[in-house]
Amino acid sequence: MSHPLTASLNPEQRAAVELPAEHALILAGAGSGKTRVLTTRIAWLLSTGQISPAGLLAVTFTNKAAKEMLARITAMMPLNPRGLWVGTFHGLCNRMLRLHHRDAGLPAGFAILDSQDQLAAIKRVMKTLNVDDERYPPRSIAQYINGNKEAGLRAEKAQAWDDYSRTQRMIYAEYESQCRREGVVDFAELLLACYELLERNEPLRDHYRSRFQHILVDEFQDTNQLQYAWLKLLTGPNSALFAVGDDDQSIYAFRGARVGNMLDFQKDYNVKHVIRLEQNYRSHGNILNAANAVIEHNRDRLGKQLWTSDDDGEPIRLYEAATDTEEANFLVDEIGAQQRDGIAADEIAILYRSNAQSRIIEHALVAAGLPYRVYGGLRFYERQEIKHALAYLRLIANQDDDNALLRVINFPARGIGNRTVETLTDTARLSGISLWQAACTAGSGRSAAAVGRFVHMIDNMHVQAQGMALPDMVNMVLSLSGLYEYYQNEKEGEERVANLNELVNAATAFVTEDENDLVAFLANASLEGGEHAAEAGEAAVQLMTIHAAKGLEFHTVFLTGLEEGLFPHDNSLADPKGLEEERRLMYVAMTRARRRLYISLSQSRMLHGQMRYAPASRFLNEVPATLLKYLNRGYAPNSYGSNSGNTNSPSSDWYAPPARPRQVETPAHGLAIGMNVRHPKFGVGVVVNHEGGATGNVQVNFAQHGTKWLAVAYAKLEPIKE
Repeated sequence: MSHPLTASLNPEQRAAVELPAEHALILAGAGSGKTRVLTTRIAWLLSTGQISPAGLLAVTFTNKAAKEMLARITAMMPLNPRGLWVGTFHGLCNRMLRLHHRDAGLPAGFAILDSQDQLAAIKRVMKTLNVDDERYPPRSIAQYINGNKEAGLRAEKAQAWDDYSRTQRMIYAEYESQCRREGVVDFAELLLACYELLERNEPLRDHYRSRFQHILVDEFQDTNQLQYAWLKLLTGPNSALFAVGDDDQSIYAFRGARVGNMLDFQKDYNVKHVIRLEQNYRSHGNILNAANAVIEHNRDRLGKQLWTSDDDGEPIRLYEAATDTEEANFLVDEIGAQQRDGIAADEIAILYRSNAQSRIIEHALVAAGLPYRVYGGLRFYERQEIKHALAYLRLIANQDDDNALLRVINFPARGIGNRTVETLTDTARLSGISLWQAACTAGSGRSAAAVGRFVHMIDNMHVQAQGMALPDMVNMVLSLSGLYEYYQNEKEGEERVANLNELVNAATAFVTEDENDLVAFLANASLEGGEHAAEAGEAAVQLMTIHAAKGLEFHTVFLTGLEEGLFPHDNSLADPKGLEEERRLMYVAMTRARRRLYISLSQSRMLHGQMRYAPASRFLNEVPATLLKYLNRGYAPNSYGSNSGNTNSPSSDWYAPPARPRQVETPAHGLAIGMNVRHPKFGVGVVVNHEGGATGNVQVNFAQHGTKWLAVAYAKLEPIKE
């Protein structure tokens, strides 16, 4: 007779919940009820008397997930949640460090630095060391420090192979010293300090090993190297580690997640029990079959096949647009049809690989009067880098715009501190003039010289802008202001650079639709930035990146931009592991849909203000044609020679236009395609494309950092002579 807690579970779920006290791996596919299994396992262990609340530890990745776990557990049985060790990695490490702060070398009331506090602390360190914050952006230093900590490396063990990395390591060492003096820790430090505490303190480690007889981990595929090492320290000879995860949904390698931890766990712990939760309770059969067909192309999978007792449902709708504008208009038309059919707006999601794709979609939604919400991010015109760029453009249009000047006078950093700005503000107020006029009459001295350089830069932009086409003007401002260079030098600045490039595209589209007028363009940007933002609680179409969509589900999903170089992303095409992660991302995107899935692509897409062409994504060819409904021209996928399932396609003229030939002539700047070059930060690479002439951009494939577009005027690329 089954236990009341497990009576409603399917056989695989019940088997997972009622496993004996041994190490186990639960491969939980999308929509298979993994949270239900995990929480029921905890309630079952407690209700059957196998463990007391104090002897159990459950860890997940977000506070929201931890709260949901606690709520479900306490709903199944009367329990004081305070007695449970259930939380995130960082939350549990904080709890342990508070209890043993002396052993950890921390004050009892140690403070935790959030990301902004950490950035401020790093800036103080750099000022003390007299380090140039333009060459070493504080945000990049923060990423360097956090990355090393997440790899378990203190400053003395961090790798350094040149002057640049040695300076980074020096800043890291001084930052550590400053944090110790002030009794503060950052988020990455919580886990590293807790790991080191357990590693060096054997009595304490033995105490927790004997206490936590059952350790349960959610989203195990997202654990990084240090988190797995921390779990290993806590797992004693009599402990049972219950790991729940899905290797097919491991999409956070850029954050340090290591999908290999799942395979290592099986080997390190001689795991005898591997249970696959394959019954999906979310999606119709056609969606699951398509997702299965795509993910099967990945190697080294632990293996599972999603299925549903529901019917096959509708075919997956595939739409090929001529342009990205046509694609966006198609989305709007279909969303309108969905709503007329009674589908609520917040049950409709538009997913994209890159944040920059949202701009043209937002524009179409605004034009159609459809409220929308950007989930887990900012609307296009609210993003930091876009606001900075628009502020520079506003200064070109009107130098007396004080708000615009205040935003960018020292961004990127150019040695104009708060005291100098206060002096300018006082001068402007007392004299009844604008800040710009005050800046033009600044006195002498080091700070005044920095202000003078800023004034000269804006004047130069203003002069160059006269008679210039709007897209060229935007591109010129992004280059001369230093915004391109600043974000290119950020460790994870690729998305921001893509957004800046999308602003050039917005200017190009504006000229096509309206006129070549900067003031009108700025007014349009302000209107689009402020219109159709969904009110709190109002139903709205959901826009988000695929990464942000993980864990969510919708009645209807629009998956956009299925083109080579966009999805899968350019940076993954030469990297087998990167390409497999892109395929996992495709799998995640498809399995967000419950009832209806649309996939769209465009024959041409605006990039860097120019129309670019790319073939259809290889992922489309991995979906059996029998599962697809072609919404225009009756096309069927082109063959990459890897999927025999598409041999019965209804047509063979599926869009596969030849890519626009790359320029082969040597440009004026001398950086020809195929030339080996060196960048001061990214190292050695090879030029693979260029556009825009002597003041345009070059695309370089770097050995250590992947493919990047760089502004020629500021890229600091040096040709490597043979």
